[in-house]
Amino acid sequence: MVLATIALNRRADARRAAMASERRLGRLEPVPLEEVWFHEAQHFTPWLARPENLALLGEALGIELELEGTEVGVGPFSADVRCRDTANGTWVVIENQIRRTDHSHLGQILTYAAGLDAKTIVWIAAKFTDEHRATLDWLNENSADEVAFFGLEIELWRIGGSDPAPKFNIVCEPNDWSRSVRDTAAGGLEGGSKLAQLRFEFWSAFKAWLDERGAFRGRKPNTSNWMDFSMGSGRAHLCAVASSWNSVKNEYSPQLRVEVVLHPPQAKARFAELERRKPEIQSMLAEPLTWHNPAESKSAKVYVQSDGDFTKRELWPRQFEWIESNMKELRRVFAPLVEADLSDSLSSA
Repeated sequence: MVLATIALNRRADARRAAMASERRLGRLEPVPLEEVWFHEAQHFTPWLARPENLALLGEALGIELELEGTEVGVGPFSADVRCRDTANGTWVVIENQIRRTDHSHLGQILTYAAGLDAKTIVWIAAKFTDEHRATLDWLNENSADEVAFFGLEIELWRIGGSDPAPKFNIVCEPNDWSRSVRDTAAGGLEGGSKLAQLRFEFWSAFKAWLDERGAFRGRKPNTSNWMDFSMGSGRAHLCAVASSWNSVKNEYSPQLRVEVVLHPPQAKARFAELERRKPEIQSMLAEPLTWHNPAESKSAKVYVQSDGDFTKRELWPRQFEWIESNMKELRRVFAPLVEADLSDSLSSA
């Protein structure tokens, strides 16, 4: 009986193998960009500005993008697309080409970055020359930490008679780890590189933790004491913090925080409106809230905090649970509030 069963299984496996070997597969074929987009401004830019296509670009970049405008004026020039990074409220400028990169567009992205105070600059082209790729790498190595330059090549592919499908390939991006190590060394901080490496590992592990659960899209890990996350709004974002400074004790001792950061220009007015309803908001949450609105800052924030030593790896799983849980809770309560008009009632939250 056992031998007969084994023989049947072998014959079934052989049939499946034969069917797999005979199954016809399609062949990927490149599609010239000009076959779909005849003109950059008239065809490619409107296509890119559609939500589903910005989402596709955002997936490649690891950034959630919210469209603010197309052909945005900067003096006598116009930036193709301007967006907000919903995780931190900063400006993103996108300049595109459906041909090979050239010096004219290189100058344009620098002009738009300065004129629109962009923190993320994205240059999309059919093909990057070695010289322009090296230029973006140099800009990333020598720019401030909060400024990032990305170069992406756009391709179109089809299988048989299918519709063309776009694909973004990153050819240039910031090396956050190398940049942070460089800045730490330049600062001459005793033991700073070890702490920077530990933070990088902490956020890398936390990103992997989040990726397994799918509730939040993890950002690229870096050596900062914070990591930003989108709330799905350009008016505020979530920020997870693993700090060596305790904001409650006002001393150097480890602390974990999850913050709702309100973006300018309405940050102060929105903070005042929320603070006026503080008891109602607090009743929706188990953790006590801290309200922080420094006069010298254009932004404001509300946060929960806990004593937590992120330098102890054995505590990371429990700390990750605390951070993720409070990110969910703050998003649940504050996301509808920051999207509402300032005069709206809180009772609907």
